[in-house]
Amino acid sequence: QKVTRSESSQAKKSQHAEEAIFYMNCRAAYLTVLKSSLENIKSKEQLSLVLQQAGRNPSQKTVNKYWTSQTTTLNFDDFCTILKKEKPATKPELLEAFGKIDTDNTGYILHDELYKILTTRGEKMTRDEVSAIIKQADFNCSGKLDYNKFCDLYITTSEQCCKTAREKLEVDSRLRQQQFGSQAETSSEGITLPVLKASPRILRKTDHKLAPTKGDSRTPSRPSSAQSCKASLSTTVSMGASSNRNTKLIEPDTMKEWQCAQSKGCFYLEEDGEIISHKYKLHLPQRSTVCITIKPLNVRQIEGKSCHWLSVDTALYILKENETQENLQLVSFTEQQNKEMFGWKGELGSGVYWLLPFTTGCRLKKVKPQITAEAKLVYRGEDGELALTKEFRAALLDIFETIDLDGNGLLSLEEYNFFELRTSGEKCDEEAWAVCKENFDMKKNELTRQGFMDLNLMEANDREGDPSDLWVTLLSLGYNKALEMTEACPFVIDIYAEKCKPRIKAMYLEAGSWQLNRAICKSVVNKGEAKVMDGCENIIIYTYKAGRRITSVIENKSENKVIIHVNNEQSKNCLSNRGLPVFAVEVAPKSMMVSQHVMPLNEQEEWLYNCVHSLL
Repeated sequence: QKVTRSESSQAKKSQHAEEAIFYMNCRAAYLTVLKSSLENIKSKEQLSLVLQQAGRNPSQKTVNKYWTSQTTTLNFDDFCTILKKEKPATKPELLEAFGKIDTDNTGYILHDELYKILTTRGEKMTRDEVSAIIKQADFNCSGKLDYNKFCDLYITTSEQCCKTAREKLEVDSRLRQQQFGSQAETSSEGITLPVLKASPRILRKTDHKLAPTKGDSRTPSRPSSAQSCKASLSTTVSMGASSNRNTKLIEPDTMKEWQCAQSKGCFYLEEDGEIISHKYKLHLPQRSTVCITIKPLNVRQIEGKSCHWLSVDTALYILKENETQENLQLVSFTEQQNKEMFGWKGELGSGVYWLLPFTTGCRLKKVKPQITAEAKLVYRGEDGELALTKEFRAALLDIFETIDLDGNGLLSLEEYNFFELRTSGEKCDEEAWAVCKENFDMKKNELTRQGFMDLNLMEANDREGDPSDLWVTLLSLGYNKALEMTEACPFVIDIYAEKCKPRIKAMYLEAGSWQLNRAICKSVVNKGEAKVMDGCENIIIYTYKAGRRITSVIENKSENKVIIHVNNEQSKNCLSNRGLPVFAVEVAPKSMMVSQHVMPLNEQEEWLYNCVHSLL
């Protein structure tokens, strides 16, 4: 046991060291372009520049993926998240790309061929840009590009960018002293440990208990010692078992006569722990009393297999659209509960509203896979023809049920494109949809279940039975190798209106926006209990409890940024979206942000939330 514990401790130290290096590189690149970690990236050009300083060479397609038509700014947290996803190119990857052009494996590419490829394919370059490349004497000779030398120079230049940024950070003491949301404490082993910035988009850890049990070995991850805390505030909330859940949301018999609109959607867990989901527009033609609910979608259950997502918490924030989409006003959110359903009932005026689904990340989070064997997706029948296995067909039916947002048993081009964007990152245009219509079963220009099955079978045939592409689709939709949906949570939204026909439409599939973060903060401030931190009147901690969730928000009214140390070690039977019992958050001047969301680890038992916020 001692050996195992020692190995575990070493692994944690190694992980902390890697994280420290990663955050140092992030910090260095960010401060090369911007003056402070609290300053936001304000344009595509700035985003491209900071990515280049971090040793990346983003294409326009990559930049567009993170800077969409809805993006106005990106903060340091967002930048770190992007860097985790966009790994720097390696020499083997570059050589493999060049090898597809150099089919004779000579090690060279003729300049004429290079001109043709770079000016006509992909993100087309100008002839002047290509000329600038081939004029470099280091890797050009006799009208040919030596791509092996080119790759060496590319990698060296990329590494030099990172090195120069780090050196600048080390030399400039003013920048080095900035508390970035990472560099806060050096442990006894001399490793600089990252402090997590307060954001729903933070990387989730897989620890389940906030308070470590006796005998656990844990590398110190706290950002500061108690002696360095200048002011503190303790909050304790004792919660009973959730066997008798709040039943305020009772649908009256009269609501059966109300007009209804429904849409499905899904929360998807990204590789870095970020959660994305569908976002909706609600149209109300006239003022009416409405009831809006959200709950996990109970798709077909396989005997013997648990539906993990049914225990995932869900909520819906209702925002009123004014003159511009950027100026959304929080109306309310679904705080009433009836079993797994959360809802809100009230009066809404005519107009356009945004419905932003939310889950805390306490239950929908990364877990270590414990798969003994990979499920089989296809097989060859006695006639030698490929066919889908029974298990794969069942999974595809569940997927169809989830992506059929309007629940009419058919996939429209719009619904299918949400599926395509999630699984391949690209959309299917009208021309490609017409080809689908010629080859697969459709009704009223919408794809049937059988057509969807045949489409996946065709993909298997295209790869001669190789299931690699099919697994890419399944994994991106939250399935593991045992065909269990563990990293996604389908949900269903119902809107009942007394005096008019409501209309709901899915608009985007993306991560939580700043509008959602602001709405969460505002709802906690409006509904929660406020406490001023002892010894610091400019720091206020808001704590809001509803049903089986507790959320805390930190408001910083001062003119300076602050770092708040958060300690949950005295909590019992609690699960935090942070995944750590002790962490720190950086709060910008004159702003507020979510500290954490907490839920019971076991709902059938009492749980105690005991959190100490301290100003460093």
